[in-house]
Amino acid sequence: MTMPFASTDPLWRIRQILLQYPILSKRVRRRMRKELFRRGVISKKEFEEKVREMAIESQRREGIRNPFVEEPAEVWEERLQWARAYLTDFYFAYHLPFSEFDRILREVRNERNPTADEEEEILSTNLELAPRAQLFDEAFAIEKMPPEEAERFEARLQEIKVVLIRALISDQLGYVGLAKRWLRVEDLDYIRRRKIGPGKIGGKAAGMLLAYRILLSVGDDELKAHIRIPESYFLGADVMYAFMAHNDLMKWAVQKYKTDEQIQAEYPQLRQEYLQGDFPPDIRARFEELLREVGNKPLIVRSSSLLEDNFGTAFAGKYESHFLPNQGSLQENLHALIRAIASVYASGLGPDPLLYRRARGLVDYDERIAVLLQVVEGEAYRHYYFPHAAGVAFSRNLFPWSAQIRQEDGFVRLVWGLGTRAVDRVGNDYPRLVALSHPELQPTASAKARRYYSQRYVDLIDLEANNFRTVEVHEVLHGRYPLLPLIASLDEQGYLAPLHTQRVPKDRLRDVVITFDEWLRRTPFAERMRTMLTTLERHYGVPVDLEFAAHVANPRASRPEVDITILQCRPQSHYRAQRVAIPKHLRPEDVVLETYSVMPYGQVEGIRYVVFVPPEGYFSLRSVEHRRLLTRAIGKLNNLLAEETFICVGPGRWGTSNPDLGVYVGYADIHNARALVELSGYKVGPASEPSLGTHFFQDLMEAQIYPLSVDLDDERTVFRHEFFYETPNRLHDFLPVERWGAITGALRVIAVEDYRAGRRLNLVLDALHQHGVAFVPETEASAEAAEPPKGLPSQP
Repeated sequence: MTMPFASTDPLWRIRQILLQYPILSKRVRRRMRKELFRRGVISKKEFEEKVREMAIESQRREGIRNPFVEEPAEVWEERLQWARAYLTDFYFAYHLPFSEFDRILREVRNERNPTADEEEEILSTNLELAPRAQLFDEAFAIEKMPPEEAERFEARLQEIKVVLIRALISDQLGYVGLAKRWLRVEDLDYIRRRKIGPGKIGGKAAGMLLAYRILLSVGDDELKAHIRIPESYFLGADVMYAFMAHNDLMKWAVQKYKTDEQIQAEYPQLRQEYLQGDFPPDIRARFEELLREVGNKPLIVRSSSLLEDNFGTAFAGKYESHFLPNQGSLQENLHALIRAIASVYASGLGPDPLLYRRARGLVDYDERIAVLLQVVEGEAYRHYYFPHAAGVAFSRNLFPWSAQIRQEDGFVRLVWGLGTRAVDRVGNDYPRLVALSHPELQPTASAKARRYYSQRYVDLIDLEANNFRTVEVHEVLHGRYPLLPLIASLDEQGYLAPLHTQRVPKDRLRDVVITFDEWLRRTPFAERMRTMLTTLERHYGVPVDLEFAAHVANPRASRPEVDITILQCRPQSHYRAQRVAIPKHLRPEDVVLETYSVMPYGQVEGIRYVVFVPPEGYFSLRSVEHRRLLTRAIGKLNNLLAEETFICVGPGRWGTSNPDLGVYVGYADIHNARALVELSGYKVGPASEPSLGTHFFQDLMEAQIYPLSVDLDDERTVFRHEFFYETPNRLHDFLPVERWGAITGALRVIAVEDYRAGRRLNLVLDALHQHGVAFVPETEASAEAAEPPKGLPSQP
């Protein structure tokens, strides 16, 4: 083969050889420059002046006239690196023999560690301005050194990782301090290779990657073999601004400074305009490339904002997520992907997240939203796609329904199918509640109650219909389902019997109850989850919660193995449940509310107002418009009573998506309240299951709003009628009757002083004894302070 003429040129030869040494080439060129300076070919000062001149000339060729204004500092630094490499090769090639280059190359290859001069040059580089590729090259080079040599550069490696973490992931100091200890350069490189567009990847992606690395680093071999993360891609946070600019949406950036009423009223229009938007051509092309790479596997589009899942600000459920079946043509799938991302962006400017930020003093923070794109965990069964199980796990159990339960062992909400039903307060449907210290111990003992408080619906992806669906359990279970004996029991006239077959006759499908009894009895799931949560809490330094999916590889085995996929991990630094006790010697006439149910520890003193939704009044509101008016009225009272201490009392589930089962409110409607009391009983509705683990629960506990369930059919319950019904209704002191009169019978505002002059209401919740009391003392002196019993430690 005839070599081209350029192959005899010394500059060409040197550059071609160095291309074969992508890591060592930087050290070789540093040694080459040292030789040039030592021999007097050019001084260091002259060389750097030439470098600068060459970089400026390259700017002019590319149309940049003002090098100090028109180009970011990091791009200028990249130009300097390019010019420095070229001029090093140029001066060496034409002033020194090729044998000198060959000698330096051999020395560097043999030495493998930098000289003192080279070390000084390395350490003098400004990492904040250095090109990202250079940082990765240097970090990989340090990690590949023998341990005794790499130790000298450990501080440098830490500095590089911190710069990359801040650039790629998060600049939140709590996260950076933790991540620099655990994340490896390969983790950061994984992000770099899978990131679309500029900007950070946000909190949700950050938490997932950090939790996975911690468990891989300190877990035993068995744990490491059975945990993973989904196939993931990252849309940088800065792309959100590119989308807004491309679609003339920057006018909506001021929403966070508007009044509550404006935010609520304008959100529908904002959302509509976002959903009509498109991305610039270069981003669309990357989306197409991603869709070709994943094929027809279902995807989920998840928010990953810069503040999300951080210490003290979980933003749980504030932004949207969307499942994409991904079963159409490339252009159909692309359209669905763009629309889903636009919807996530719009959700960041909705009432709930903006008021959440306002309540935490975060309004002025530049809250860009990154997006986490993941292949959905699961497998196909018939024409459906879903995981064997999913849910949310907490390292601390704040609702111990039995004295046996160890709070520090954690808690799980477990569902069959996609995990949405574990984190949302949905209709008349319940996940399996698992106390990890006693996995088989349930809040309810009778078979009738267990069947009632079970999962009736499953969330899944319908591959044929190409959509996300909620389907009744018995409709999915036609045919032979391998996991059936592990996840279900059969109702045999009041007794829940284990299943020993993968197929149930059609006429018995409605007797199938999702219990997860055998799953918890036969697999290592509970033990493995407890180990994961304990490990993460220890290294995070605070309680955590973990969203997950689970897969059983060998369901017929006597001891089936379970693989756990980490979907999300966030710190729960705001959880500080102080143990309290009910005051002794309360007079019966002082108690207006007393209940025995699963509850957290909590105490609210000095309650001035009670916002009460009478059950009969609520269920008499037949029109959707009147129920929406009630929700708006509660939201208005929430704002008007912001400076007062008040609680809300009403029928069914507060925050449910089904208004037939309770009062529909969002976080923005109740965030100033101190407790939400849920009434159940005859003609009121079924008892509410504990909401621990739902996004709504996250909101309540972060804001120190205590959830409390009251069963009016329980003979021990006290619900003082004269307090709730015979006191004056102060509603129209706050909301004019001409606008809100239609809901007067469904909403009461009770001033405690109308019941007992000059007094306030106190609420005390004792989780250990599942006992809660609200009382109005006759005199201030008669109210005993609710203090921790002696010798009973506080629980985080």
